[in-house]
Amino acid sequence: MSRVPLIDPATATGAAAEQLAATQQTMGLTPNMARALANSPAALKGFLGLFGALKQGTLPPALQERLALAIAEANGCSYCLSAHTMVARNVVKLPQAEIEAARHGRSAEPKDQAALSLALAITRNRGPVEKEVFDAARQAGLSDEEIVEVIANVARNIFTNYVNEALEVDVEWPRVTPFAHTPA
Repeated sequence: MSRVPLIDPATATGAAAEQLAATQQTMGLTPNMARALANSPAALKGFLGLFGALKQGTLPPALQERLALAIAEANGCSYCLSAHTMVARNVVKLPQAEIEAARHGRSAEPKDQAALSLALAITRNRGPVEKEVFDAARQAGLSDEEIVEVIANVARNIFTNYVNEALEVDVEWPRVTPFAHTPA
């Protein structure tokens, strides 16, 4: 049971109703995470702004989903693993083997691997990145814009991981459990 009420879009009023309507328009659905965030319309608005902006960014949807899976796994967030596994499988059409590889921070594509390594270094080190990891991202062909978007995706996913874990948001997707490991 979620630690805060999951605001129902049908009965919400004021700013919460506005942001839940914006969620439906931006995401095409209103997940429990957004319903929990609606307890603070400002927090939901901030999430939607970053979500919408990154959706229009240069990183392809499949890479954004790989990043989300790797970060959710690193942070042990079952809600985000469940949601992003569903999106990776049904929306961006990643094969199960690639979903599993992303959870381990791996990709056969060198540029995607470099982005995953960069994202996990940022997550693990809470910002600082080893020179070798940054240099590998450059050598794999990540542009300045792509590097900054990797960082923005890390921030967005850490935010949602923390919201879902701290608030114990009810998972409405087929549940995916993190692997047993030490969190980032």
